[in-house]
Amino acid sequence: MKILILGANKVGAALAEHLAKEANDITLIDPNAALLREEKERLDIGTVVGQPSFPDVLKRAGADDADMLIAVTDSDETNLVACEVAWALFRTPKKICRLRSNSYVNAEKLFGNDAIPIDVVISPEQIVSAAIKNLIELPGSLQVLDFAQGRIQLAAVRAERGGPLVGREIRYLREHMPHIDTRVAAIFRRNHAILPQGNTVIEANDEVFFIAARDHIREVMKELRKLERPYKRIMIAGGGNIGERLAQAVEGTYRTKLIEFDPHRCEVLAENLRFTTVLNGDASDQDMLLEEGVEDTDVYLSLTNSDEANIMSAMLAKRMGAARVMTLISNPAYVDLVQGGEIDIAISPQQATIGSLLTHVRRGDIVNVHSLRRGAAEALEIIAHGDRNTSKVVGRRLGDVALPEGTTIGAILRGEKVLIAHDNVEVETGDHVILFLVDKNRIPEVERLFQVGFTFF
Repeated sequence: MKILILGANKVGAALAEHLAKEANDITLIDPNAALLREEKERLDIGTVVGQPSFPDVLKRAGADDADMLIAVTDSDETNLVACEVAWALFRTPKKICRLRSNSYVNAEKLFGNDAIPIDVVISPEQIVSAAIKNLIELPGSLQVLDFAQGRIQLAAVRAERGGPLVGREIRYLREHMPHIDTRVAAIFRRNHAILPQGNTVIEANDEVFFIAARDHIREVMKELRKLERPYKRIMIAGGGNIGERLAQAVEGTYRTKLIEFDPHRCEVLAENLRFTTVLNGDASDQDMLLEEGVEDTDVYLSLTNSDEANIMSAMLAKRMGAARVMTLISNPAYVDLVQGGEIDIAISPQQATIGSLLTHVRRGDIVNVHSLRRGAAEALEIIAHGDRNTSKVVGRRLGDVALPEGTTIGAILRGEKVLIAHDNVEVETGDHVILFLVDKNRIPEVERLFQVGFTFF
């Protein structure tokens, strides 16, 4: 597939890396020649220096015969104009646009071929705030992913000594919880992936990914660690788009405070947020945090635009008594450095956004893509089509499906029914199949596995 990626920022560069490894013809466009040189030396891609929305620049990049344009520059306006130009002049079949401003994202009538010709709108702020909300709703989790419109969830937790399943074989889970169906999809032990078998023993500090119906997630989780009490008090540092969206999402359920340094932005937030206490101040001010009761806070979230400010603020809050701290980290190199110490969870907006973008780029009828373990692994929701004669999956028991190495099927959604994957479950056409891949390089093999005949459905 020939794909033009507009913007050599962290999202654009990460996306180019993902797609270049999957035999796509990638051209990266950006005004910054130095950034493009770095990416060209690192990846097997084409590059074009220039303003991504200019017609002559798009033409030089090969827009005449491009299959897809993905506009992920840091400017909403540049992304919008580029999609307009790509359709008007080159009739580019698929156009994906990253938008950060809530004003644009909420104006749904703007998009479509009879308005601004955009096929898919991606909002990083919306994606990240939804991911954080999932973490808040499942105390103690490291990552929570929705599949099948939220009916099925994949959760990652750190196993702790004292959990009933810790130190025991996975098969014990079914004996201990005969009325709840679940599957351990993968285990990461000291950063190495383990594909679990029935006789695999879960050890303390293992990062365990398991899948279950949404209503059963908490019950399974308490087999692996002490179940934390539901959160009540939340403090957010940073009133940008992500902070505001998250406050709007949680303020009706939790006692929410939001700290913002800019007094004018505070006025806007106070008007937009109904039940959130908006505070004007510096999140690194110890006196202010103490006065606002940070020691009684269940979750402290540092969501400013500065990685360094986020890290320092979160560490300060933790030392002052906040039970759990999460922070937004834009630089991928920082994520592994800070997570698991004083900072409980580091959230990468790039990785969250990449997953949503890949949903619309992957071949086949893919509904969801989630990037896991900072991009090392992936989870997919893909719809099975065809019949036993045209498909390698439909009409076969899961135990007979030749999955690529490092791939497990976790669950199936059939209509409204959730089926946890067991060897005797037979795949039917129309099933939503949820797969976990510890090696994302196996994605093309999974896509071929779900092919119908000689073409993708």
